[in-house]
Amino acid sequence: MSKPKVAVVLFNLGGPDKPESIRPFLLNLFTDPTILRVPFFVRPILARIIAWKRVKPATENYAILGGKSPLLELTVEQARALEQTLPEWEVRCFTAMRYWHPFSLEVAKEVRDWDPDDVVLIPLYPHYSTTTTGSSLTAWREASAKVGLVKPVSSLCCYPADPGFVAATAAIVQRSYDEARAKLDPAIPLRVLFSAHGLPETIVKNGDPYRFQIELTVKAVCAKLDVPDLDHRVCFQSRATPQQWITPSTEVEIEHAAADKVAVLVVPIAFVSEHSETLVELDVEYRELAEKQGVPGYFRSPAQNSDAGFIESLANLTRTTRARGVGLHSYVGPGVCPKTHRDCPHIRACSVKAAA
Repeated sequence: MSKPKVAVVLFNLGGPDKPESIRPFLLNLFTDPTILRVPFFVRPILARIIAWKRVKPATENYAILGGKSPLLELTVEQARALEQTLPEWEVRCFTAMRYWHPFSLEVAKEVRDWDPDDVVLIPLYPHYSTTTTGSSLTAWREASAKVGLVKPVSSLCCYPADPGFVAATAAIVQRSYDEARAKLDPAIPLRVLFSAHGLPETIVKNGDPYRFQIELTVKAVCAKLDVPDLDHRVCFQSRATPQQWITPSTEVEIEHAAADKVAVLVVPIAFVSEHSETLVELDVEYRELAEKQGVPGYFRSPAQNSDAGFIESLANLTRTTRARGVGLHSYVGPGVCPKTHRDCPHIRACSVKAAA
């Protein structure tokens, strides 16, 4: 009996592959209507202004990384590792980036030409947001229609408290905590800062479930850690537009740690691959801030990258998503969000059915 031929598509944001790509990457980011929520006739102008203002600092950040983002290479490594954990299928893992190559249109053509039996869409965003998974799913649907890719599609929307994902993440955090604790004077307390990429406050207030799902992950990870009475905070980084963003910011929590005379272990809880927000913002900018503020110790837990436990959790999520059949599924099948999070795709679908 032949194995099913399955295409697995991993979604990620992408990043510039050379200095010349930084400005067009930023333009692609800020012209996305899910990111910059202003009237359509204003968005192109405002996107150019924001991108222009951010080109110089972004170029300086990417220069630290050799002039480009490492995100594509790391995502491809995750894809190759995932293929090895799915021996029961004839599987090929593709990587579709949202704001720089390879875009969904390029990847949809590759999937069409490979001619799989079916397609499984897996976001490398564990937490659903209209700005990440929602935007990537829309781009994929449009690309598939444009290239004539017509196959059964099973999609995963989120996995914030999936047991495998939580266990793999907790194991990484535990190792980092133990290493930090070993380097610290026993008299110095250690606080864990779970740092997630921020969002404009209006997006969350309008029903985006991202913050709720971040907090769900943190609660589940903390429950797995062997640290009694863990001192921890949830905070948000990478403010990118002039609006009010969700708080507290990671910068403010570092300042609080300095005032409290506690060391910090920063955990990039919403990122599963290293990129500029971890390798520059956390490792360089926030470290400098911590030293300037007098934080008695600054440590950072690595992202999951191709960690074996994380890849195994992705493999199991891929299996269960495909087994549930055509449609959009969370890690537990139906949605996990309370009804107040009306931008959860499952809540939105129920609302549409009720209205009909």
